[in-house]
Amino acid sequence: MDLNSDTRLVEAAQNGHLDSFGALYRRYHSPMVALAYSMLADRDLAEDAAQDVFAVACREIGNLKSKERFAAWLAGICRNVSRQMLRAYRIKHSTLRDDYAARSDSDTQDQREVIRRAVWSLRETERELIVLRYFDGFSQAQISEVLNLSPQAVNGRLVRAKRKIAKFLKRNGLTGDDHETSRK
Repeated sequence: MDLNSDTRLVEAAQNGHLDSFGALYRRYHSPMVALAYSMLADRDLAEDAAQDVFAVACREIGNLKSKERFAAWLAGICRNVSRQMLRAYRIKHSTLRDDYAARSDSDTQDQREVIRRAVWSLRETERELIVLRYFDGFSQAQISEVLNLSPQAVNGRLVRAKRKIAKFLKRNGLTGDDHETSRK
């Protein structure tokens, strides 16, 4: 993701060039789905949220003052839309999470479920990083741009989040790897 390219695309989109907005959509749709998913825990809802994000962005792009901060601006819209969806679907969402937790507790042998629980045990900001990096394959540079964090901050936060996941996995008997702790 090239910031200079983004700036030119945003400027063109602000001047009514729909193809430029389409290019921004193609570039940032996947990161917005991943970001929404990190909050909503439902891929379909995350897709809906991403669509809402771009509807808001299309309507409001003329108000964006710092063209070079488009990705961070879009991520902010995504967080707000996702929070609104959580409020709107609170009962349904909590029921889904409870059902999910019940299924996961009854089958701790399923490693994927334990890993998912580990990720969902993280704070929202940590979960965003993990989902973007490891579930959707974004580079640290891309995450830095989308979340408006320095590359060093992204790296440090990823390291801390991975440590928390490792502790969760160890507590849940998923890792029998004792050499990790001996390397301190």
